[in-house]
Order: sequence, then structure tokens, then C-alpha cells
Amino acid sequence: MGIRHTMKGRRALSAVAITTGLLLTVAGCGGGDDGNSDEGAPTSSASTTSSSSDGGNSESKTPEPETVLAEVKGENGLVLAITSAKRDEGGFVTVEGTVTNNTDGAWVAANWRGDEQELTKNGASIAGAALIDQKGKKKYLILRDTSGRCLCTQFTGGVQQGATAQWFAQFPAPPVDTTEVDFQVGGMPPASIQLTEGE
Repeated sequence: MGIRHTMKGRRALSAVAITTGLLLTVAGCGGGDDGNSDEGAPTSSASTTSSSSDGGNSESKTPEPETVLAEVKGENGLVLAITSAKRDEGGFVTVEGTVTNNTDGAWVAANWRGDEQELTKNGASIAGAALIDQKGKKKYLILRDTSGRCLCTQFTGGVQQGATAQWFAQFPAPPVDTTEVDFQVGGMPPASIQLTEGE
């Protein structure tokens, strides 16, 4: 009786060992890389780019080309580009873009902050920008918080020669039937832009 139980136990262990060996063999053959062919396999940089989430750090990703809605030149080589002008649910418009300094030195945006006394707290900024609704004959000034700070970019330290800086500015939204406005700041020519609905 004891020998019979021992033989059954050995047979069961042998079956488990063989099954385990077969599974390991199949797993080894199924997903292995023999080193001879990497066709169709994603490179490590591609998989990192597609699967990583860097919380807004765009330096680790290849930047996608932005659509330029309008571009104006002025002030001794400054180039102002507008890349987005969206209505948001809160009843305001967010305008975004870039400024490129092609002047002979650093640029500090001194005349972009506006002439109003309240805006002097904003330093070198785009606080003096405005949206002009030609159709409705209205001018929309930049939004501010309760302490007079603009809801806009401040160019802390200025923009160095040859450099490009991103900016944003928020304004009260014109009426819904107004789809085109002019963006104006400092001595730059006005830039006509189309307003789009935010996502």
C-alpha cells in the first residue's frame, strides 16, 4: 500500500515537472528576441515618448508644430505670433502665442504693460494688450485679479536677443456672434484673429 502511494506521488510530481518545463519552453519561444531581427519593434525612444507622461515638460517630447493664426512684426525686429484664441466656459477668451526677439539686445516688454496706473504692478508683461471688436465697436482689456495683477504672462528677466518666449492673455469674451477680433499690444500692428470654441 505504501509503495503504491509513493509511486502515485512520484508520477504526480513528474507530471508537474514536465508541464512546468513545457510552459517555460513555450514562454521562452513566444516572446523572445533572437537578436537577429528588430523589424517592427519600437525603439526605446519611441516607446518612451508615446507612453510617458511628463506633466507638461515639453522638453522631453518632440514639439508639435503650432498653427499660427496671425503674425505681426514691429518694434525693431520683434515678431509677435498668435497660435490660439479660444472662448472658455467661464465667459472669457484665452489668447496664446509667442514673441521672438530679433532686436539688437535684450527686450523687456516695457511698453507692453499698458498705461493704466493699476497695471504698473505687473512689471514687464503683456498686461496692456486688448481685443478690439470692430463689428461691435468695443475694446476688451485684459482681465485682472482683485489685487490688480493681470491674467497674463509676465516676462520676468525679459527676452534675450534671438530667443522666443511663450505668452498668454485672458480677456472678457465678446458676444457669441463675434467670431473675429483684432489683438493689439504696445506699438505692434493689430493682428486679426478668429475666435474658436474651447474644448
